[in-house]
Amino acid sequence: MRSVVQRTVNSSVSVDGKEISAIGPGLTALIGVGSDDTDQDAKYLAEKMVHLRIFPDQNGKMNLSLLDIGGELMAISQFTLYGDCRKGRRPGFDQAAQPEEAKRLYEVFVDSVRAYGVAVACGQFQAHMLVSLENDGPVTMLLDSKRIF
Repeated sequence: MRSVVQRTVNSSVSVDGKEISAIGPGLTALIGVGSDDTDQDAKYLAEKMVHLRIFPDQNGKMNLSLLDIGGELMAISQFTLYGDCRKGRRPGFDQAAQPEEAKRLYEVFVDSVRAYGVAVACGQFQAHMLVSLENDGPVTMLLDSKRIF
């Protein structure tokens, strides 16, 4: 699994012109599921994300986690994180999981984050979404359960 994680002041998701979810301070994460991902990948990504120390402490140093600050998580499924742009001009998505398995593993991820006591808001799976956010810092991190970056 892959994720683009942003430290945000707030974020929201709208579908068909209606806001479907919103959070305050915390993380906004785009989540991609690969064709060879398992439950272990989802649980690893959840554990990594809630413990990632990218929030400032009293000295302004990135030293606190989502758990430390009591922040929220906006989790948005995004298969395009597995788009391969190395050949030609049109991305290929062969490495992305099929929708049914991607949704199942996305839900394993969300449930795993909630098990840590973190409030999670979600986008709508397989919908065209408009995501609004205020990136704080800006701070943006890339995570991968296979640890390729």
